[in-house]
Amino acid sequence: MKADLRGSAAHQLVMTGPSKPSDRASIRRTNLGLVLRLLRDSGPRSRARIAADTGLPRPTITNLIAELVELGLVEEGESERDGSVGRPGLSVAIDGRSICGVGLEINVDYLAAVALTLRGDVVFERRIAVDVRAAGAEAVLDAAAALIREADAAVAAQGARIVGAALAAPGNVDITTGTVAFASNIDWRDIPALDALRARLGRDAPPLRLENDAKLGAVAEYLVASASDIHDLIYVTGETGVGGGIITGGQLMRGARGFAGEIGHMPLAPGPDGHPCACGRRGCWETMVGLGALLRHAADADDPVHDPSLDVESRLADLRSRADAGDERTLAALARVAEDLSVGLALLVDVLNPRAVVLGGYFAVFAEYLLGPVREGVARRVMAADSGGCEVLPSTLGFTAPARGGAFLALDAVYQDPSGVAARP
Repeated sequence: MKADLRGSAAHQLVMTGPSKPSDRASIRRTNLGLVLRLLRDSGPRSRARIAADTGLPRPTITNLIAELVELGLVEEGESERDGSVGRPGLSVAIDGRSICGVGLEINVDYLAAVALTLRGDVVFERRIAVDVRAAGAEAVLDAAAALIREADAAVAAQGARIVGAALAAPGNVDITTGTVAFASNIDWRDIPALDALRARLGRDAPPLRLENDAKLGAVAEYLVASASDIHDLIYVTGETGVGGGIITGGQLMRGARGFAGEIGHMPLAPGPDGHPCACGRRGCWETMVGLGALLRHAADADDPVHDPSLDVESRLADLRSRADAGDERTLAALARVAEDLSVGLALLVDVLNPRAVVLGGYFAVFAEYLLGPVREGVARRVMAADSGGCEVLPSTLGFTAPARGGAFLALDAVYQDPSGVAARP
């Protein structure tokens, strides 16, 4: 399985910010990364096209490609004509099959891990059902470390190696210290997640990074949407918590302190009539459209769909079958969620004017029931005509988006320093 990583060269996604070359060696690193990102985001192309797209001289491109081929990061394939007279050039494409990044997501109901090669092939993927709040941070981090070891073994069995891993966690995270500052839905506060993982993995620990789960979901969704020339989007998670990841002009928006995207706690139904939220307030948007809200409206408390020890997708499949069978309570629950979802989305579209809103998590599972009424509700509420040019789209990645985004973040080190990371044993 391979992710579609094509996009516009003018909107290359750089998750850690552009390099700032200060000497010849750093300029070369920057140029190597520039070529790699171009091939990732815009697809295979000839040396002549690479030179034209990057603005670098063709002899420089020839040398850069030779180095990237030697490092195993790109490969030359079929001949490609670029419109010039003479022999067609060989098409250059991302390779990197011997290098993997691992993304690991901690969710309310599960842990998920995925290992991707540089070109987007899935080498390892696994999700385990866990009641994270009940289990506690120590047990969850034990299981997370075990998943990283399992991914490492699977990657090694394919003759590849892990160059980094990124943890996708809910709530407010401090990426500089690797700490989950506050995640209300799993009851974590000031948990030094990365230090804890390093202690468990010991000397075998790969380079580790931490980021908010919705932001990483947005990264993964953008690398799909950019192929359709979409470079401004909002990714909205549909899980127990509702979070957002914002891409603007092809760049991930973090905000001044990294908290941009905390959309689930917009107070859309405040006051005594609002449903209590895990954050301590009432009437937050996630109490209206999160997975808990759907389950609360669709089934009694003792119904198996509420059981967090069961895999979330199997529970949602049960609900989906009820909807498909015409169950009135399930259909009414979905209609209520659709209406409340359109209220919040319209506010976001008015403020940010994205080209697309991508609905992930359980929203994508029930896209057939939600998309129509949500699109109508957004169009009715947004001030600009035609919803300001915004499309409401279902995720194609579903629940895998945050972990995939984590794998892409882990691989970002390769784009920052291709020769250093690829040559490292």
